[in-house]
Amino acid sequence: QVQLVESGGGLVRAGDSLTISCAATGRTFSDHVVAWFRQASGPERDFVAAVNWNVPRTNYVDSVKGRFAIFTDVAKNRVGLRMDNLKPEDTAVYYCAAVPQQAYAYRPVNSDEYDYWGQGTKVTVSS
Repeated sequence: QVQLVESGGGLVRAGDSLTISCAATGRTFSDHVVAWFRQASGPERDFVAAVNWNVPRTNYVDSVKGRFAIFTDVAKNRVGLRMDNLKPEDTAVYYCAAVPQQAYAYRPVNSDEYDYWGQGTKVTVSS
């Protein structure tokens, strides 16, 4: 079973950059899809970005394209999310999620399709 631990959240100003990380314990991320979701308010967690660990393909929600980059760190068995040009509307609790790879290069965008979740890290962007 994969256990996920996020880190790196904090308070930044609009236009700043921040990188958050998701580390896996219990096993490696090999053969998994890893994604970032965020929850600003209410019960829903919204998709942000995902990556196939074995085949490093990615996808992003439109609102973060060109500003966020999801990346893998094989040596440290972690997935990062670099966030540039942050906006107040990016304020949320960011969650890391993982699921065993299904179809080749398939990257789910629905939270229901992910099996493992971290505890979240809060990112606050002031205007």
